[in-house]
Amino acid sequence: MVYHWFRDGGVDLGRLITEAEVGVFAIAVTPFDTGGQLLVGDIETLVEFYVAAGVSGLTILGMMGEADKLLPEESLLVAERFLAAVSGRVPVVVGVSSPNPRSMGRLAGLVMDKGAAGVMIAPGGNLKHDAAVSDYVRTACEVVGERTPVVLQDFPQATGVQMPVTVLNSLVRDLPQIVMLKHEDVPGLAKLSRIRATVAEAGRRISILTGNGGLFLPQEMGRGADGAMTGFGYPEMLVGVVRLAREGRMDAAEDLFDAYLPLVRYEQQPVMGLAVRKEILFRRGVLSSASLRRPGYVLTREDRTDLDTMMNRLQRRLTSV
Repeated sequence: MVYHWFRDGGVDLGRLITEAEVGVFAIAVTPFDTGGQLLVGDIETLVEFYVAAGVSGLTILGMMGEADKLLPEESLLVAERFLAAVSGRVPVVVGVSSPNPRSMGRLAGLVMDKGAAGVMIAPGGNLKHDAAVSDYVRTACEVVGERTPVVLQDFPQATGVQMPVTVLNSLVRDLPQIVMLKHEDVPGLAKLSRIRATVAEAGRRISILTGNGGLFLPQEMGRGADGAMTGFGYPEMLVGVVRLAREGRMDAAEDLFDAYLPLVRYEQQPVMGLAVRKEILFRRGVLSSASLRRPGYVLTREDRTDLDTMMNRLQRRLTSV
């Protein structure tokens, strides 16, 4: 199926994401060579890998896409290459968060015109009270345009910003363009349950996709999540867990998750997690270089030995099933 985005008079993407596109939106990495230059030639390979894994969509220029290390013209180039490679096969959400509203609005307009399905926004700047958080999100929605679908990211571990359920419900009620919540608060299962229980307060139900590398994915599916918006070196596992959970086969979902859990856990280590993910993708032939743009963690010989052991154990476990 090829999607035609609603800015071009086609599908209402707000409705499409909310009602149909539950599943896994893979957070795509940004490829760099050892000198820190963009490897745009790897983007097509990345796209084919993610699509073959069965993802429902892609999210680019997120925090794990090293968006903060890109120049404005590089951000646009990366978005253009991903959108061209996807060619309408799955929706693409583009991270546009910025402390500068004009920069955010400009990038959002450019990527939507190029065929993006929507944009992702995370309140930043360590906003310290509810009114400031609300004002940031309302301003962001205004500058990206009322016809631009928005994924609101709730990730206080990275942003330093707390968004209580009451604030989230108020924003969802007042801003129809917010079509999805990327829920990454930790501990967050009780919060997820409360959001689902208080849907009437928000006035409508929105999609909730969870992050944190899928570390709590089976439990999150049990609490009402629609899927995941995250990254992992084996996205096919995330797709399989979500599919099995939606079919009501929770034991099978847990069994599949358990097979990959050592690598999920290892990849979720602070500071070094993205280096691990890129190394796995490099070893799987998806990236031609596992490098991060500086500053970034460089795996040690011992780290690589750990990965050798875990990836070999996973392969043996999968082939014995």
